Amino acid sequence: MGGVDFSEVVIPARIDAPDAADFVAAIGVRNAVNEHDSGTRDDVRPAEELLPGWRKQEFEPMRMLVARLDGRIVCRGIAEFRLGDAADTAWLHVEVLPEVRGRGLGRAMAERLELLALAEGRTKAIVYAPSWRAGGERLAAPTGFGDVPADTRETRLLLALGYRLEQVERGSRLPLPVDPARMDALLEQASAAAGPDYRVHLWGRHTPPEWREDICRLLTRMSTDAPTAGLEEPEDEWKVERLLADEREEADSPRTPFVAAVEHVPSGRLVGFTELVAPAERGRPVDQEDTIVLIEHRGHRLGMLLKAANLAQLERLRPGHPSIVTYNAEENRHMLAVNEALGFEPFVYEGAWRKDLA
Repeated sequence: MGGVDFSEVVIPARIDAPDAADFVAAIGVRNAVNEHDSGTRDDVRPAEELLPGWRKQEFEPMRMLVARLDGRIVCRGIAEFRLGDAADTAWLHVEVLPEVRGRGLGRAMAERLELLALAEGRTKAIVYAPSWRAGGERLAAPTGFGDVPADTRETRLLLALGYRLEQVERGSRLPLPVDPARMDALLEQASAAAGPDYRVHLWGRHTPPEWREDICRLLTRMSTDAPTAGLEEPEDEWKVERLLADEREEADSPRTPFVAAVEHVPSGRLVGFTELVAPAERGRPVDQEDTIVLIEHRGHRLGMLLKAANLAQLERLRPGHPSIVTYNAEENRHMLAVNEALGFEPFVYEGAWRKDLA
């Protein structure tokens, strides 16, 4: 490990700012790792696309560390935090360039991130680690749904550091375009099942003022209604102030959001929503972000209604993207059934690991 230096990255105000060089280089590490490990460029993203997410420090504090080997950034570490009831948890992530793996850089970075989390008063760490290898000995999730390879670099390191596997997430991909006749049929069936008590609303970058409170309620429930197994993911509270700040930061992003929300007509309240985010380049996949239907309104095929309506909106306004990518817990059978009916197929599994730091 001679010649290795660790430091924290300053988050620049703009991608062309004088202090942006380390941030851009660190994103380069991220992209190189994703391309090498996945074998595709699907998750290669320009630094200017990721910068708005790093500027949301008021409500979603994040810190980035890097390791330099002989002056070159070769490893990146991330610590994400939340406020309020989530203030005991840190979400950690480490990336090491393939050509310098096996030198202890990943472990050294992970240990620094844990110390940083403890210094911030966090007592629990959560790590989401993708596992691209198929076959071989497997480590099963205690949920009874899904497994990860037992003998890979990331699994060995996490076990050695004292983490325990709590959950497995499935990464799924939907090739585009979807056959229009099939999509129309799914949308018609879901609309009939939902009936007149539910109405879909569509919008883009900015939440209509009349729906801001409801969207904040749904975003908060995302952190409590989704299955989190033994991770015990804490509540992440959203209020209108945070929503507006988030939209201001995302206004500088080259990405375009598409939102579908469903109103319960008798109450006049939104009871579910889904969001797709499209990159500027038509040749890149679209990200499926949050999707939720409140538990008390499930059983009316609202998940399919939302996803089909938003997919139709995407294809109408931004055709040409090759696919949509989404992630779900393996035990979230309801949402996986919706995705599978739409045509999503699994392409990667990632382990969700927990360690109690204190």
